[in-house]
Amino acid sequence: MLQMFQRFSARRLVLVVFSALILAAGIVACGPAVAPTPAAPAATPAPPTLKIGGIPDQNAATLARRYDSFAAYMSKELGVQVQYVPSVDYAAVVTAFTQGELQLAFFGGLTGAQARLQNPGALAIVQRENDAKFHSRFIVRSELPVKSLEELKTQAKSLTITFGSESSTSGHLMPRHFLVQAGIDPATAFKTVPNFSGSHDLTWQLVQSGSFDVGALNEDVWTAAVKAGKIDPAKVREFYTTPEYVDYHWLAHPGLDKTYGAGFTSKAKQALLKLNLQENKEILGLFATQKFIETSNANYQPIEQIGRNLGIIK
Repeated sequence: MLQMFQRFSARRLVLVVFSALILAAGIVACGPAVAPTPAAPAATPAPPTLKIGGIPDQNAATLARRYDSFAAYMSKELGVQVQYVPSVDYAAVVTAFTQGELQLAFFGGLTGAQARLQNPGALAIVQRENDAKFHSRFIVRSELPVKSLEELKTQAKSLTITFGSESSTSGHLMPRHFLVQAGIDPATAFKTVPNFSGSHDLTWQLVQSGSFDVGALNEDVWTAAVKAGKIDPAKVREFYTTPEYVDYHWLAHPGLDKTYGAGFTSKAKQALLKLNLQENKEILGLFATQKFIETSNANYQPIEQIGRNLGIIK
């Protein structure tokens, strides 16, 4: 009898609990709807890193010092992360710019023209103050009796010559142009076909070492090497300075405003123009200038035409 009562009580307890659960569910279902907790607003994604570069006209260590400090400055001014991307040669910088791997690049006159031809809408925004009136220097082994292009012409068949990069404005294009104007065809006038060192500092080193008799290079690199005491006057000397021409400049990718917002190209331009000797002496010194000035694509049309005349730009 006791066992029957216990079983009955247990069943009754289960029934009571089950009924209570059903009643509770009904109350919840019929009760007022509870508004869901609103989701937190999505965070605005950070803009992509702005990648900058420049033609490797000097040794890698010098370029890294220049662009690393410059990238830090531009990052602060523009409010985006800025990263320097080194390149193995001049052509690689043009390719990287064309493929969108660089958004802002420091080109020479020739490489800038090549980049603009491959990227319609790219803008030359600023140049160094000295780029408006730039020059190349011709150097020669000190023991050789060459003091002018006229004397070089009469002796060329017994001499060798090295340029810088084949895509260099001041280390190849303009020196070649002025040689041709003087009646000297570099392809046939010298003892051997011209050498291309790849960079301006290597050009003077090759002449100073006696590996080549004559060289042509960027005036800034030559002047800096002389001031630093790296040039041995007993081994190498300057013998000719070219007439002036326009050269280096910052080129903005045509997609810059689309990626970073309207007006970003102008903002980058203003950041470059803002550089001054009082606050940014180190950066300007690494670019071998006292300030940047405004420029435009039209200023580089003569360089493009000379490139076409010499068959360097097709």
